[in-house]
Amino acid sequence: MPLIQDSHDSLPYIDPDISLQTRSEAEALVTKELSDKHTGTPHPLLPQLRSHSFSPCIAAELERVSAQQPLKAIDTSRYEALEPPTMTDPTSDETRPQLPEAWTTTLQKAYASSTHLHTRLQNLALLERFGKNAWLVGNSQLEEILKGIEKDLVETREQVEQVGQTRQYTQEGVKGEMESLDDGWRKGVGRLMEVQVASEHVKSQILEKRRQGAV
Repeated sequence: MPLIQDSHDSLPYIDPDISLQTRSEAEALVTKELSDKHTGTPHPLLPQLRSHSFSPCIAAELERVSAQQPLKAIDTSRYEALEPPTMTDPTSDETRPQLPEAWTTTLQKAYASSTHLHTRLQNLALLERFGKNAWLVGNSQLEEILKGIEKDLVETREQVEQVGQTRQYTQEGVKGEMESLDDGWRKGVGRLMEVQVASEHVKSQILEKRRQGAV
């Protein structure tokens, strides 16, 4: 349902264009009626905005964006080349117990890096085998979508032009009648003004004669 229900009559093919002075005067009157907060105050007929309840993840992401902090979604350090820790010796488990834990962590990262590289090689092989055809099929689908949109655009433009032509022909067909009615209305208003002026003149004469008779 549209917010504005008023119907504004417009006859662009009959009515003459207004002057710049008249337009500026009308805009000044409209601006005078507007409040100081009209640009930031929502229209009273607009529905109330729904309250948003974001998840903690989305809320944290919105805070990051508002703070203009860089995105750290994926830690790529696990895929980088690893430096082996210090070599162990027969007595390192007793003298340096942190070395086995360091080697375990390094081996886990190396396994993750190896798995990543293996998956990457598989994806590259699949891309080399099927990527070209998939790309061509995707382009063909996009071309079909584009053709459909262009067809709808052409049909919509034709409908707009047809409506405009019909509107122009209709207004030009009644232009003579409208001008005749407008001229008759102006003449009628002029005669009415003349009658009112004459009536006021007669009233003033009657009152003057009454005053003279009373004297």
